[in-house]
Amino acid sequence: MAGTKTKAPEGAAAVLDKGFVKLVDFMGGDMRAVESARVSFGGVSKGEDRDRKLLEYLLEHGHFSPFEHSVFQFHIKCPIFVARQWMRHRIASYNEISARYTEVHDEFYMPEEFRAQDTVNRQGSVEGGLDHRKLSAEYSAAIEASYAAYQALLKAGVAREMARGVLPVSQYTQFYWTVNARSLLNFLDLRLDKHAQLEIRRYAEAIAVIFRERMPWTWEAHRRLNAD
Repeated sequence: MAGTKTKAPEGAAAVLDKGFVKLVDFMGGDMRAVESARVSFGGVSKGEDRDRKLLEYLLEHGHFSPFEHSVFQFHIKCPIFVARQWMRHRIASYNEISARYTEVHDEFYMPEEFRAQDTVNRQGSVEGGLDHRKLSAEYSAAIEASYAAYQALLKAGVAREMARGVLPVSQYTQFYWTVNARSLLNFLDLRLDKHAQLEIRRYAEAIAVIFRERMPWTWEAHRRLNAD
């Protein structure tokens, strides 16, 4: 049951076992940030070299508002526990599928390997030392039992908004996420960090590829400054 998987939309990047990231729409780009910065003093493009230097200057000195004029819209499918971390990034717009209106599919995240609790970082995990086969069987059994209970409650006439209460946070959800480039860079800084949970890092890695494709000058300058 936990292995069921619906088809990802065309053009989506696969993430984890059943998730994906898809860029739905995009407005702006590197030059939009340049133009937005230069308009404050009536200027225009000064050529690629000087425009790229301007972007780096803006990032280095904390002049971030020009990057708010470039906007990404994504379609995301991820486990609920990932979505709850994601939605802590509040300078963005979200619309999530509702289990009040739709019946939940039997799609749940199955880890490739179970990690142990980090004894130093209380919110982190470390690799190694666990019996993955045994733990995977227990994990799958719990998911199957919860989904069976969900189906039984629905069959008995319980409202969807109540029946969903038995489902675990490993259940996959979907949402649309609209975010400007400034906020997206902040998301990537935090969620690409080695201290971020592995599962959300995988989504950040997929989004970073899209950002780099759409705003290569900004991405290059941002990464260079962060490496210094």
